[in-house]
Amino acid sequence: MHAIGIDIGGTKIAGGIVDEFGTILRAERVPSPADDPRAMEDAVVAMITSLSSGEQIGAVGVAAAGFIDSAQSTVYYAPNINWRNEPFRTKLEARIDLPVIVENDANAAGWAEFRYGAGRLYSDMVTLTIGTGVGGAIVANDRLFRGGFGAAAELGHLRLVPDGLPCGCGARGCIEQYGSGRALLRIANECADAPGVGVALAARRERNGVLTGADVGHLIMAGDEGALAALRQLGASLGQACASLGAVLDPQVFVFGGGVAAAGDLLLEPIRAAYRDHLPARGYHPEAEFAIAELVNDAGVVGAADLARLGADAQ
Repeated sequence: MHAIGIDIGGTKIAGGIVDEFGTILRAERVPSPADDPRAMEDAVVAMITSLSSGEQIGAVGVAAAGFIDSAQSTVYYAPNINWRNEPFRTKLEARIDLPVIVENDANAAGWAEFRYGAGRLYSDMVTLTIGTGVGGAIVANDRLFRGGFGAAAELGHLRLVPDGLPCGCGARGCIEQYGSGRALLRIANECADAPGVGVALAARRERNGVLTGADVGHLIMAGDEGALAALRQLGASLGQACASLGAVLDPQVFVFGGGVAAAGDLLLEPIRAAYRDHLPARGYHPEAEFAIAELVNDAGVVGAADLARLGADAQ
């Protein structure tokens, strides 16, 4: 059975028809009217209608950043979209003749990696998406862990540093403040402010007026010591967080996605080192593997479609 996956972001809506092997057969992308709930609904319905034309579609899955209820129906809160207690599934099903599920975008992406990507050989997996913030997904015993209210796996908002940097969630010291793309940029700017290895970072900032994530990424791939030092600091924070997550969840593999994960082993090496340094009772039980996500930008679409297909099959 083919299913449609829709991945809603703050700037774009991506959609595709996905087969049972996780292959996207047809894809579309349009701008996201994030400030207008009715326009968002119209845009998603139009994309579903366009994609399903001439096709046999069994279900639709929608992935969006935010807190989704346990029924995979209502968006409690979305940080980048003007949704507050939005009954999005009910609204879509009233306009299209297909079953719909709504899922957190990090959960959908993590599920795609579990089914078709870097986690496909494991039963227990944790995914960390390292973008502007830090998203998370947990698969335990071959099942997506969603929690009692549907809002589990907000891993970026676990406390890493007591009374640490303030976070947009209202807490302080969250993983997101030390292990995200935004954190990498902050660390790189601090490195540029200090004498020594940050010379190239400082020069790039002086030339452009500001240091961007693309600047830091370019310098990382060029082997600049200052940019690599910033990445190692970021990786150390993520590795420490993984040790704590490992003590609770005991995953077989940690999978890292998002823009920062493009650094590959340059990111994984300091993560592994810090994980081992902080792992409780190290040496007395197996240690997790670490991998880079494989589906990249398609993960949200593929995961949402697959979850919708499985939900329809179960009915």
